[in-house]
Amino acid sequence: MLPDTSISTLFSLQRPLRSLEFFPPKDEAGVIALRETALTLKRIAPDFVSVTYGAGGSTRERTAQVSRLLREEIGFTVMPHLTCVGHTRDELHAVADQLHAGGYRNIMTLRGDPPKGQTEFVPYQDGLRYGSDLVALLMARHPDFCLGVGGYPEKHPEAPSLEVDLDNLKHKVDAGAAFITTQLFFDNAVYYRFVDRCRARGITIPIVPGIMPVLSLKQIKRFTEMCGATLPATLIKRLEAAHEVPEILESVGNEWAVSQIRDLLAHGAPGYHLYIMNRAKSALALAAGLAA
Repeated sequence: MLPDTSISTLFSLQRPLRSLEFFPPKDEAGVIALRETALTLKRIAPDFVSVTYGAGGSTRERTAQVSRLLREEIGFTVMPHLTCVGHTRDELHAVADQLHAGGYRNIMTLRGDPPKGQTEFVPYQDGLRYGSDLVALLMARHPDFCLGVGGYPEKHPEAPSLEVDLDNLKHKVDAGAAFITTQLFFDNAVYYRFVDRCRARGITIPIVPGIMPVLSLKQIKRFTEMCGATLPATLIKRLEAAHEVPEILESVGNEWAVSQIRDLLAHGAPGYHLYIMNRAKSALALAAGLAA
């Protein structure tokens, strides 16, 4: 197979990009189900898809397996995630070489979460401490990589302040990041303020909003607590009114996400990245809602 098209090249087309995020299933049955989901999602023609990396690098082999499946069997442009966690520098060089030899040109570059059972990030022996270190390592190894990095519109939970968090993001951009994908948010004003602050810091690369359609009230409350995002009171009220009927709750979540995306694109967002939780239904419903 030919090397993947760089996402930077896709941004140069001057049209909004649509991307989807998958996570590696725990077993082979899950991989089979994911394959069917991906085949179903081909109909909405995402510009690219990403595949996450478990906490502590716990899914690294499954990430590689799913990335190959999505790229070689389904035909998607795939952006694997890569983190610093659990890797020495030499191991990261080896992973970078394997990805490059496999035709991957786009990587979501993250520091990563601590391994299960640990609350504080501790660099691996002869490893890296910061996401910016990983960006620099990958760009030095393969300058034709296109690297995405994460951004937190409402601040990374570990950052002492939004200003420090923006400093860290600027370090990643200066190291060679090509675009930013944000953590989920549910109030577009949060994204617009974040973009303004980034631009004021001299961060000029595309900032892609991350959108998660609500599928469960309990689940979304857990996710927002983990990543430091807030749920608007209006949305909470609607979800609580619908929580006893899953189909109605999903419809409320879908309508909210469609409204978010329409407003974001109308205000010049470079596209949107959907956190779909490996479910085709929500992504298809969103596509239908946006086409209506």
